[in-house]
Amino acid sequence: MKQVSDGGALPAARPRGIAPFFRRHELAAVGALFFGLVVLAAIFAPWLTPYDPVAVNIPNRLQTPSAEHWFGTDEFGRDIFTRVLFGARPVLVTGFLSVASALVVGTVIGAISGYRGGWLDEVLMRVMDIMLSFPAILLAILIVAALGVGLVNTIIAIAFSMIPTFARLARSIVLSLVHEQFVLAAHAVGSSEWWIMTRHILPNMSPPLIVQATAMLAIAVSYSAALSFLGLGVEPPTPDWGKMVSEGQRLVFDAIHIPFFPGLAITLTILSVNYLGDGLRDALDPRLKNR
Repeated sequence: MKQVSDGGALPAARPRGIAPFFRRHELAAVGALFFGLVVLAAIFAPWLTPYDPVAVNIPNRLQTPSAEHWFGTDEFGRDIFTRVLFGARPVLVTGFLSVASALVVGTVIGAISGYRGGWLDEVLMRVMDIMLSFPAILLAILIVAALGVGLVNTIIAIAFSMIPTFARLARSIVLSLVHEQFVLAAHAVGSSEWWIMTRHILPNMSPPLIVQATAMLAIAVSYSAALSFLGLGVEPPTPDWGKMVSEGQRLVFDAIHIPFFPGLAITLTILSVNYLGDGLRDALDPRLKNR
């Protein structure tokens, strides 16, 4: 404990760094480890399995899990373990790109709205309110239905449905920062609005936006799987977790392993991102640091 001149004591500062963070948040460490393994498995999928994810092998159809086929085979004789590995690719690409796009666009809209205020703030926020009036997954389905099936259109649809969330968060942060002393001091010395926004406001917006982005990544993964399950995601025969569950649902009573393993991959991936997000929230949210 650090002693102060009046005899009081200040609490010891928490250690910083990745290792202390994971020691304090064990579930976040588990989530980060599993999600990291999913990402690595998606990247190195061609070297982790000898099978082709789209090659049809009818004599080997509907085999149960074995030493040769760890997750069994589907109705076309394709190795399910291989398809789960390759199926992570479109899910992760959709999740990362949609969240990144929504983060950038939503932050810009929210920052401009909160900083400028006035009629521009009213117009932008009413547009965000209109978008929020639709359930996000329904809005994504409508956009994909209008644009057409495909990975790019899925990313656009999910990103568009998430923009209002980031915009409203960014606006609320900016409204709380514009009255801070360091911003007022920057105004007093004649700093430009661009300098104030990029050097003073945006850096202080990062922690809550990172936490929100992590939470939205889990949602984006679930939306990607849901759209593929409905036939609005990637086009077959490209493996995708949601599509694999959809294709295996009619065989659930005869070959439960077909939808089970991709469904388990979706569940564990979303759960791992949520655990990681909870740890980041506890570490970065200033309201929770002293608890």
